[in-house]
Amino acid sequence: MGKKHGAKGADADPKATVRKLIKAGKVKKKCCKSKPRCKKCPVLALKKAKGELAKAA
Repeated sequence: MGKKHGAKGADADPKATVRKLIKAGKVKKKCCKSKPRCKKCPVLALKKAKGELAKAA
């Protein structure tokens, strides 16, 4: 038996996507609030994930 994927998968929730990236080490845990935002910023990752979700819909 495996996990059943419904409508609420990691792709449906931008926060879950960012959490996965943090766990993988691709994104930092906490934003340093520098201007401009660094590439490993969780704020930028969340914006990007929301954009991709809106684009897919």
